[in-house]
Amino acid sequence: MKFLPYRLTILVLSAAFCLPLTLVAQTAQDAARLITDSIPKPKKQSTPIFGPLPPTTKRFDRAAAEWGLAQVIPFSYGKFIAHAPYSNVTGATIWRNLNPGSWQWDKDIFRTNQFGHPYQGSLYFSAFRTNGYSFWQSAPAAVAGSYFWETFGENERPSPNDFVNTSFGGIVLGEMSYRLSNKIVNNRHTGFGRQMEEIAAFLTNPMNGLNRLLEGKWGRVYGNPKDRDSSQVSAEFDLGARTFNSLTGTVGGNKKTGIFGRAKLIYGSRYKDYHTPFSNIMINVEMGKDDSSAVNVISVYGSLAGWELQSNKDLKHLAILSANYDYISNEAFFYGAQSVKFNLFSQYEAGKKVKFNTNIGTGPVLLAAVPSTYSTNGRNYDYTSGFSVNGGAGIVVNNKFFASFDYRGGWLYTVNGNKSHYFLHTITSEVRYAWSKKLSLAAEPGYFFLRGNYKDHDDVNKRYPYVRLSTRYSVDF
Repeated sequence: MKFLPYRLTILVLSAAFCLPLTLVAQTAQDAARLITDSIPKPKKQSTPIFGPLPPTTKRFDRAAAEWGLAQVIPFSYGKFIAHAPYSNVTGATIWRNLNPGSWQWDKDIFRTNQFGHPYQGSLYFSAFRTNGYSFWQSAPAAVAGSYFWETFGENERPSPNDFVNTSFGGIVLGEMSYRLSNKIVNNRHTGFGRQMEEIAAFLTNPMNGLNRLLEGKWGRVYGNPKDRDSSQVSAEFDLGARTFNSLTGTVGGNKKTGIFGRAKLIYGSRYKDYHTPFSNIMINVEMGKDDSSAVNVISVYGSLAGWELQSNKDLKHLAILSANYDYISNEAFFYGAQSVKFNLFSQYEAGKKVKFNTNIGTGPVLLAAVPSTYSTNGRNYDYTSGFSVNGGAGIVVNNKFFASFDYRGGWLYTVNGNKSHYFLHTITSEVRYAWSKKLSLAAEPGYFFLRGNYKDHDDVNKRYPYVRLSTRYSVDF
């Protein structure tokens, strides 16, 4: 359809300018969307009629230069504009940082560690990914970029948390933004709409936008590649009201109510592509009126590998290994994590009008920032590692009525901070009625429970109940 790219442009612009938790992402309803092979076969494309396509080759020199640019620009800003203390790098600090024994956990604020560093890592990854290198070939660039910055880019000691967040989080955010930026631009479009596509793609992945400029692709009309990404992108936009609370033990909290907006994208490909990293991606961005931050949730799930276990008319099973990046920040609760999970998605058809879907999963949480009642090392959160489990079920009736119930649980052991461990339990549910294919009403009650067991302090139990009511608009691209 002619106008679909412009809808996608509006979506990405809204997400880019604002630029759930492993324990709240991938609900039973999401599982149904993942397992349904509803993606149409790509239309047969003719030979490009607007001129030859630029060759796709690996450009190491340009990739290395852009990788270095991602180091130089933030360093120069900190050194010459912001005059940040961390930028006072000397030969002595570099020599100290080269010593493996110099590493120590830092005390930066939550937003810097859990979002700023992963975003910076995505630029290192994208420098190579947008210059002809594959997902796995580009991943070392994020790791190398993280180490180089920790050693040469600041005078503080290298920190393990920054290294993990920048490397793993950078790979997840980098591949996600690379695929979306390529999906946005249609090289056959012209005029104002085409420029909006180019700008949105640039904001989504600056490295990809920079290379389009260098290669003369920006705004130039030519035939789309024969293997142009035909993956379907489904989007959901919610606008409504939410209320949340924070309760400690039996003490009542401070209830908050306000307006919120949410955008969820589900990018998917055929079963045959499940072996390709990030052939299926889920992105959840939530914004709302809040005293602590405008952006409350950024959650990215990307498939690393997948297996179709069974598929027939009445029953489908898919096993997917996924990489996950999660960032939650609101007045009641905050949490950030990098994790890997093995998921089993199933769908059962009980007649023509009723479908059941289930999902179960488990996997290691590589590194998570968990809010702590007792500050330590200058932070109000502890760094933890552990594992998570999940399970959920949902029902769809006549494609009109949707209901789901999901549980997420995690056991997290503190690796830096208080001598402690945490149990995080989440119960989420949703009831939705679709008035049409695109418009529906949704109610989402949920409950977080965080139990902190401390060796040197009293244990703390915190509860975070919430309710969301919204109008949802759904569209497929």
